[in-house]
Amino acid sequence: MRDMYVVPPPPDPAGGATVDSAVDGDDGEGLMTYQAWKGSNTFLLQGRLIFGPDARSILLTIFLIVVPAVVFCVFVARKLIDDFSHHLGISIVVFVVVLTLLDLTFLLLTSGRDPGIIPRNAHPPELEGYEGNTPLTPGQTPPLRLPRTKDVVINGITVKTKYCDTCMLYRPPRCSHCSICNNCVERFDHHCPWVGQCIGLRNYRFFFMFVFTSTIICLYVHAFCWVYIKRIMNSEETSIWKAMSKTPASIALVIYTFISVWFVGGLTLFHSYLISKNQSTYENFRYRYDGLANPFDRGLIENFKEIFCSSIPPSKNSFRAKVPKEPAIPPRMVASSFVSSSMEKSAGDIEMGRKPVWDEASGDDDYNGTARNDGSLHEDRGLTDVSPDLSRIIPPQGMEGRSVMHSRRSSLGRKSGSWDISPDVVALAAGIGESKRMASGSGDNLTSDAQQSKRHTRL
Repeated sequence: MRDMYVVPPPPDPAGGATVDSAVDGDDGEGLMTYQAWKGSNTFLLQGRLIFGPDARSILLTIFLIVVPAVVFCVFVARKLIDDFSHHLGISIVVFVVVLTLLDLTFLLLTSGRDPGIIPRNAHPPELEGYEGNTPLTPGQTPPLRLPRTKDVVINGITVKTKYCDTCMLYRPPRCSHCSICNNCVERFDHHCPWVGQCIGLRNYRFFFMFVFTSTIICLYVHAFCWVYIKRIMNSEETSIWKAMSKTPASIALVIYTFISVWFVGGLTLFHSYLISKNQSTYENFRYRYDGLANPFDRGLIENFKEIFCSSIPPSKNSFRAKVPKEPAIPPRMVASSFVSSSMEKSAGDIEMGRKPVWDEASGDDDYNGTARNDGSLHEDRGLTDVSPDLSRIIPPQGMEGRSVMHSRRSSLGRKSGSWDISPDVVALAAGIGESKRMASGSGDNLTSDAQQSKRHTRL
């Protein structure tokens, strides 16, 4: 099985921790970040392009863009060149080709780049305000559970940030975990299946330009198809129906662009509204700011400038960087001190008001059970709480008829995870059974002798 690779936590200066040069990834044996990636993304060109798990849908999107453009250039725009002046006729073809290439470029920039993924933590964050070396008093339990939310003040408004159990971090404001890509994305808008990628902080601008360009192409092709039909009507002096029958490609493009413009055009208008309010699709669908002030809204002009004129922050992930092999999991360390498992269990027992029962056979080499509050083995060891105690059923030799109560240790003589009875118990059971059979056999012989003597007496 492939070894797990993660980014190690930073060394603790207070504890005198140092970085081992043998696992710094320079030896050439470590995997790259994209090879050890824990999300559901797909990488191409050795980590230079990152896509979502549904990246194949991009092929369908490209097909829906390129094929109509090719049909328009071959069957419509090429014939319009002769009807217009030389430069104007060629510009019709050039314009649709440029729009199509620009649309495909925005599609690639949207789907093939990091949308703003926040790197996962290799370990949960430290508990604030807790020192592991603080002595525990009876009735006091250390706060071993992280709070689910934290309050952050933005422009004078308190915003709650949630803790992500998968990424083991507190999400920044407007960040959400995508269940499809399995990543936390900054300023998460939505996951678009048509581009096969999350839409977030680093690709929202290109997504809007992709949708907007698609809308312009649909309107452009739709309009010039009607222009071509009109030219046929004027040149042949025929009705619109006969003109449409002479150019089936134009009819197909008119229907296709009419349907498509409702989707891409509706998305363009919807996202224009979201930009004006500085909201995301995720926030809008959850009615995040209904009746509440939006701390990110800075006005119409500033909101558009934030999306289109601000610099895109660099990616927080270096997908081609080497990552060291994951070391063995150390004991829990809080504030440069180690918290043992027995301390945690003891604290949990005190909190629940139960008396801990510790391992009675901790010195045995064959037994590695853990302490349980109910006196039974851990569930991973293969024994349950209802395991029979054979020492209470079969008494030892010389003790028949006596009530003997043994400790639970006698029932733990078996190997961990096995239901086989120890050999001495089997031998003991066999001996008792043999003695009972002998006793019953002798009793039968005495009964038969007595009956024979009575018969002789009667005779």
